[in-house]
Amino acid sequence: MAASVLEECKINPPAESSPPEFVLPIVFFDMVWYDFPANQSVLFFDLTAACSTKPYFLETLVPDLKSSLSLTLGEFLPLAGKIVHPLTPGGDKPILRYVSGDSVSFNVCESGADFSELAGNHPRNCDDFYAFVPNLPPANRSEKSICCPVLALQVTLFPGHGFCIGFVTHHAAADACTVVSFIQTWALINKTKYSNDSDLRDLSTRSNFLPSFDRKNTTNINGLDSLNWDLILKLSCSVEPPPVKFPIDKLRSTFVLKKEQIEKLKGLLVAANCPRLSTFTAACAVVWVCSAKSAGDDVADDEPEYFGFVADCRGRLKPPVPGNYFGNCVVPVRAELKHGQAKGPNGFVMAAKAIGDAIVENVYNENGILFGAEKWPEKYNELIGKRQYGVAGSPRFDFYAVDYGWGNPKKFEALFVDGNGSISLNKARDCEGGLEIGLSKPKLQMDAFSTVFSQVLHEFLAN
Repeated sequence: MAASVLEECKINPPAESSPPEFVLPIVFFDMVWYDFPANQSVLFFDLTAACSTKPYFLETLVPDLKSSLSLTLGEFLPLAGKIVHPLTPGGDKPILRYVSGDSVSFNVCESGADFSELAGNHPRNCDDFYAFVPNLPPANRSEKSICCPVLALQVTLFPGHGFCIGFVTHHAAADACTVVSFIQTWALINKTKYSNDSDLRDLSTRSNFLPSFDRKNTTNINGLDSLNWDLILKLSCSVEPPPVKFPIDKLRSTFVLKKEQIEKLKGLLVAANCPRLSTFTAACAVVWVCSAKSAGDDVADDEPEYFGFVADCRGRLKPPVPGNYFGNCVVPVRAELKHGQAKGPNGFVMAAKAIGDAIVENVYNENGILFGAEKWPEKYNELIGKRQYGVAGSPRFDFYAVDYGWGNPKKFEALFVDGNGSISLNKARDCEGGLEIGLSKPKLQMDAFSTVFSQVLHEFLAN
């Protein structure tokens, strides 16, 4: 069911405290996400009957969100701006630029859709969720440049039940770490009613949410900015994210790993001497094995398959950048196995070892985390058409700790996994130390994965 638009508006950062212009260079870490779909996600919130009425929504909840969003954009100023992609020949590279008057699209909507159905863990139609996330506004084009917005938001009321906030961000502007910090800051400002510069400075000292914009240690490292910009021009990569193609014809489900299950899985890997053992490694290995086992009989055992993910390198650069660095600061990592190995009787251990070895080789490389980065585009182009899985997210990301003042979220949904076969990974809501794994698959594949997931956990955790 579609959402009815009640209001379309623009939210500006506070004019009195915002500079007339603020510019960040688009660096190598950002350029690698050109041509990628925008990141879309939704947070669902339960509300009491009194707070989920249309008058309360329009007269209290929405005005509060608008006010706090404006203040938050004052701290995350580039998110109110645009990526400026130059079209004129010469040495100019893209920039992320805010100029006075720039704003963020903010839609206010209402829906009669089944809130409980959308906020569940069971299989649900992927298409149904896109009524609750906006698209990025169209880019502005001139002879000299294409200027692409990087953030848009939508808040939707489900009368008598709750509301949701839909986010869409341009991947070349910010990685998940930055987006999570933005969401946490917005929620904290909204809940605590910070209202002036003094309050915000207090917020800065009490949290690590507020961003650092210093890019001196990430600009053109080893010539990587120039190399990747030349490649973008050569391949005519678009700064405008590709649109979602409907119908998606997939279901989305959430699978939960409890803390005690994760610890037992890690215990199996300790006994097998797996390198770089972690909650992340164990969870990814389970997903890889279940994906391989549920793939059917049409895949040859000797066919290679790959499991990809990214590693945050903020603290691993030389010199390092702060943990609150604004933008993208991740590197790609991939593990490889034969299909028969992944689905075989020792698949879980082999998958975990392959992931651990890939982390050692790439993240903890003695030559540095960016060793071989000039060859990454070529290396990852080789994977086109190959069997591959990927994970977006981290056990560190706690969306359920977000509180705008109406309680913690009922459900987080990452819509960006619908198009590329990735999984989402984040802290679980209802079990301390647990994880939520979000997947999007066609119905028959989802049914097969769900069955195998239950079987694998029973087999591994029986003792």
